[in-house]
Amino acid sequence: MTLKMERDFDGHRTTIRLIGRIQAEHLQELKAEIKDGGPKVKLDLDDVGLVDVEVVRFLAICQSEGIELVQCPLYVRNWIGSETV
Repeated sequence: MTLKMERDFDGHRTTIRLIGRIQAEHLQELKAEIKDGGPKVKLDLDDVGLVDVEVVRFLAICQSEGIELVQCPLYVRNWIGSETV
């Protein structure tokens, strides 16, 4: 399965729901979605199956810049933690 992105705006914050497998080749598109989402963006990772190391590093940067990662799979959360130590 390739990556699918769905955007939802609740009047205050944009949620970008990521579905499938996220690879480095998807990062430009994801960066554009985040930029288009405005100042308050959160990433919903509940339906993410696999990520690669470049994506984990990107998610760590997002998190450090205030982008909330919600419903993040435990293995991704742990990997982010090990990359930022």
